[in-house]
Amino acid sequence: MFKKILIANRGEIALRVIRTCKEMGIKTVAVYSTADANSLHVRFADEAVCIGPPSSKESYLKIQRILAAAEITNAEAIHPGYGFLAENAEFSRICEEHNIKFIGPSPDMISAMGDKSTAKANMIKFGVPVVPGSDGNISDMNEALAVAKDIGFPVIIKATAGGGGRGMRIVNEASEFKRNFDSARSEAGSAFGNPEVYIEKFIEAPRHIEIQVLGDRHGYITHLGERDCSLQRRHQKILEESPSPVMEPGLREKMGQAAIRASETVNYEGAGTVEFLVDKNLDFYFMEMNTRIQVEHPVTEEVTNADLIRNQIEVAAGIPLSRKELKMRGHSIECRINAEDPAFNFRPSAGKINVFHQPGGHSVRVDTHAYSGYVVPPFYDSMIAKLIVSAPNRLEAIARMKRALEEFVIEGIQTTIPYHIQLMDHPGFIKGEFTTHFLEKEFKFQPPQ
Repeated sequence: MFKKILIANRGEIALRVIRTCKEMGIKTVAVYSTADANSLHVRFADEAVCIGPPSSKESYLKIQRILAAAEITNAEAIHPGYGFLAENAEFSRICEEHNIKFIGPSPDMISAMGDKSTAKANMIKFGVPVVPGSDGNISDMNEALAVAKDIGFPVIIKATAGGGGRGMRIVNEASEFKRNFDSARSEAGSAFGNPEVYIEKFIEAPRHIEIQVLGDRHGYITHLGERDCSLQRRHQKILEESPSPVMEPGLREKMGQAAIRASETVNYEGAGTVEFLVDKNLDFYFMEMNTRIQVEHPVTEEVTNADLIRNQIEVAAGIPLSRKELKMRGHSIECRINAEDPAFNFRPSAGKINVFHQPGGHSVRVDTHAYSGYVVPPFYDSMIAKLIVSAPNRLEAIARMKRALEEFVIEGIQTTIPYHIQLMDHPGFIKGEFTTHFLEKEFKFQPPQ
């Protein structure tokens, strides 16, 4: 087992990794930008190294500085968390070259799954259902339009290196295609340094359901059930739950096995997530694989009694995964608490937190790096906390979440807490009758008076 791990991230996920490392008797190294000097991950790590100014490009994305921090502190391994360099094959490769263990999949695994068109081709080869679409990336507009007409509108144009809704356009008719094709390529080039796009049939009113997988270097791959991530705004998840309200044991088995087959295409090692779109007939289609820990991993931990960060570390150290049969108990919901003002189109709300009172009580968990007096910097993702609750069933989980949200007091900045409180009362959410379009088409937030 590793004696010391560097966490190449910030915020709640850095603190989450530090906690598990401490329980495993592993020393930790935090890295931080000058904007994060007073963050809790810096305070609770055994060592901390400043790696640059506030800009991510000059700090958390600066591979040379992170490696230098690992070398001067004698860290044997690096945990990338999520975001930043977590799915960067080059970072994984450079760690390998410097004899520092990257706690995640190999560079080849990341590359194979990171290019979505290549991943889709592999899924077809291994019998995993995929959305009808182009055979690969398309750079010629006329060829792309011909494919779109053959599939049938509506179609969706997707950046092959994309994420978070960038480089993505939905096109309803041929006359709109050229404008959207050009803008998707332009945005993809700016956001990811890769303008390549591919075309897929647009599945209307789907659910977004993902399967958590784990693989070890001994060839064993398993899954830990599903998470329903359909509640999204502009392709960004805001609430996740496990199990999915529409899941049936037969469907879970089919999706779980499909996720394992998807992972087997690259002999996957570590924690990963296979994401699917599920249509109104409960037919499912492979969308992409995320080769890292997910923001929403706590809901899986709560219903399976797992520690996914521990699993990642143990797999990286060569320890075989447990062969226990999957057992899911109860229901868990996670609300992302963002420093945004939902009354003004989710305008970012950086600044000093004057009051920060966390909820507590039975089966309530808060993963956060914020506290009273903490200054939310304007340079990074707006999420400042994750509120996770668990209960024997979904209705009790909703009631517990509403109570916990009402108990969560943050003053000095605006947050999404009022938005989530209202969502807990919406009949469609309570019944579990929602799709990825629910928040934009059916849920109307009313700013508190």
